[in-house]
Amino acid sequence: MNKIYVLDTSALLTDSKALLSYDKNDIIIPLKVLEEIDNHKKRFDGVGLNSRLTIRYLDEIRSKGNLNDGVQMEDDKGMLYVKGYDPENIPNGLDPKDADNQIIATAITEKNLTGKDVVVVSRDINMRVKCDSIGLESEDFTSDQLVQNTSDLYDGLKIHAVDDQVIDQYYNGEDIFLEKDDVHMCANQYVMLVSNQNDKKSALARFKDHNYPLARVIDYQKNGVWGLRPRNKEQQFALDLLMDDSVPIVTINGKAGCGKTLLAIAAGLEQTVEQGKFKKLVVSRPIMPLGKDIGFLPGELEEKMKPWLMPIQDNLEFLMNGQHENMEHLFDDKTISVEALTYIRGRSISKAYIIIDEAQNLTIHELKTIITRVGEDSKIILTGDVEQIDNTYIDSITNGLSYAVEKFKEEPLAGHITLKKGERSKIATLAAKIL
Repeated sequence: MNKIYVLDTSALLTDSKALLSYDKNDIIIPLKVLEEIDNHKKRFDGVGLNSRLTIRYLDEIRSKGNLNDGVQMEDDKGMLYVKGYDPENIPNGLDPKDADNQIIATAITEKNLTGKDVVVVSRDINMRVKCDSIGLESEDFTSDQLVQNTSDLYDGLKIHAVDDQVIDQYYNGEDIFLEKDDVHMCANQYVMLVSNQNDKKSALARFKDHNYPLARVIDYQKNGVWGLRPRNKEQQFALDLLMDDSVPIVTINGKAGCGKTLLAIAAGLEQTVEQGKFKKLVVSRPIMPLGKDIGFLPGELEEKMKPWLMPIQDNLEFLMNGQHENMEHLFDDKTISVEALTYIRGRSISKAYIIIDEAQNLTIHELKTIITRVGEDSKIILTGDVEQIDNTYIDSITNGLSYAVEKFKEEPLAGHITLKKGERSKIATLAAKIL
């Protein structure tokens, strides 16, 4: 027997294609959900887009029949209904005016009428807890979820045990190949070769392809990048990716204080100001406040963006050794430019080193919009911490950064590394660890 899926507002605002994600099973959209979706249609972000697409699809399909009676969605899909609820089916103890409770009542009403298995689909954890407490089946909407939890997220590094002589050969400059049958590797994945005989004997390398030998990791310990030297092997890997012309898409994940933004900016300054590989260094980030929003900010665009880009400013000041005049000069001649993601649609950013900080607050739609703006001879860096999400409609798994990490991991043009060790200060490292 086919199931009936009752879709919550959060599922449709996450992905307008949620309606078509349940094969031949029937779909019910509660009237309350339509009302809530309508309240979001004027937004200019991914949520607003999904709202408008859902409304347009419903308008299109209703020409085929009455939505209350049910309309066949596609040849290989089930029926689509828009239904209300019986007020008597709101469980005792729940506020009848609450939207979630009305959606739950819609599911209970349908279950009582049909006797079929009814499943409430919601991204809202509390909604699913409510359903469970009254014996109603529920599930998360996971079509955009590529891994189950953050521990499964690709980290860009693999430890591989080899014979002791293999490491000696590697240090002697001989070509070392990894066989497909021995280990699965992604493009531009780093590998730590560890001796079977002595686990303290190791070598660091980067995998390109099974047809090519392991590449040497460039050591920036001696000269550094813009005066910045890596403090651990993950930072060394990050600089190796950031400075490599053959890898135009780099993603860096890591907890606060691990140095991801600092490394990205240092590499950007080195390649833009010193080497002249790029015409400009472009920095931006999603506008997501921590805590209560303080409202609209006065001034021109750069003035409005300044509070959001203070972390970038702090890193620049550190790298410029407090030389404000030099830093202001780089801003004045547009060598460093601050861009608002709000106005990026329709643009083509060429010959630029692009840093998108706090990328974990991007939706998948926003991520696609940004990356498709990257023009010829540009490089884009996405940095963030997938555990620190300020966007209501995404989580540690379904955010843009996590999605980019998983989707690009097999692509030769992309590279990723997760920074695991805090380097900002002992205080910051301790706070990130225990708080």
